[in-house]
Amino acid sequence: MIGEAGAVPSLLHTRNAVAASFALNGFCFATLVSRLPDIRSGLDLDNGALGLLLLSISLGSVVALPLSGRLIDRLGATAVTRLGAILVAGGLTVAAVGVVSDLVLLTALGLLVDGVGTAVWDVSMNVEAAEVERQLGRTIMPRFHAGWSLGTFTGAAIGVPMAAVHAPLLLHIPAFAVLAAAATWRAAGTYLPPVATHEERQAVACSPWREPRTLAIGVMVLAFALSEGAANDWLSLALIDGYDVRHWVGVAGFALFVSSMMAGRLYGPVVLDRFGRAPVLWGCSAAAFAGILLVVFGGAVVPVAIGIVVWGLGASLGFPVGMSAAADDPLRAARRVSVVSTIGYSAFLAGPPFLGLLADHVGTLRTLLVIAALMVPAAVTVFAARERQRVSR
Repeated sequence: MIGEAGAVPSLLHTRNAVAASFALNGFCFATLVSRLPDIRSGLDLDNGALGLLLLSISLGSVVALPLSGRLIDRLGATAVTRLGAILVAGGLTVAAVGVVSDLVLLTALGLLVDGVGTAVWDVSMNVEAAEVERQLGRTIMPRFHAGWSLGTFTGAAIGVPMAAVHAPLLLHIPAFAVLAAAATWRAAGTYLPPVATHEERQAVACSPWREPRTLAIGVMVLAFALSEGAANDWLSLALIDGYDVRHWVGVAGFALFVSSMMAGRLYGPVVLDRFGRAPVLWGCSAAAFAGILLVVFGGAVVPVAIGIVVWGLGASLGFPVGMSAAADDPLRAARRVSVVSTIGYSAFLAGPPFLGLLADHVGTLRTLLVIAALMVPAAVTVFAARERQRVSR
């Protein structure tokens, strides 16, 4: 039990290790993103060609996500997290070599491997985070996801000056990716032991793709992921195009959204533990809906800024709480998280091009109304994330 001597420090150690895994994953992502302009110029690509190149990451993730649950069931979260970190470090290194060698196909191959590694790393650390949350007996998953955001800020904080001084890609990306992989390898070594054997999981295993609850959670996560992804991709442009503000104002609006979402993930667990998942997520879907409407129709700085804050708070909890809900049953956690992640991450693959095409016809700002409409199915499927009885160990 958690109350036994020595159990709490071990569990807290694992909690910190999982938080580090999230932060390091975000760090690797931001390290790559911070050097995208250099990758574009190094390979002499236009924006369209760069977008196609980056689809290699999405392709790798889409292929790996449905397989991640089976890998975790067979090998355990520790081994799969380590595998993911190694693939990310190797893939980013190959991609950097491809850029400096002016080999687009080699770069694409490296990014494909990076996408595979990111996917299996992501699912395994979410499964482990859910087990830590379950054994702690209180909500903590959103804070792990806030740790991922903190990792991206750190990666960007290092990447921006690296890019400013034109540090060689082979000095920057592989070196930091390998360091992150080494730190992740060490952190994963303190993960909790599996709660069941592979054979026990197989005995109760049926395809999560046939489970209405799991699919409903996936739909909810998809809607919230689109809400988050739309802000990441289009909020700055929507403010610039829709309100004719300066570039820095658009960027400031995006920064306000990210800060609001991080605050929601840091302080959301307190509200979740007090009121429960379903009421809080209904509130989140309503807040995201209202916030987007304020951004689109606010017409002035103050209401638009309020709308951005409310939208960020509303978008903050859907994805991490969906991961927790999918992992309520430890025997089926890995495969269910894999399914929900596959559905949710499809938002990041299909969302940007769809919204871009729509923006060409109705304008960037009004395109955000599609995201507001998606908060309706999000609210309808929230019931699937309701708590099940926690298991004390």
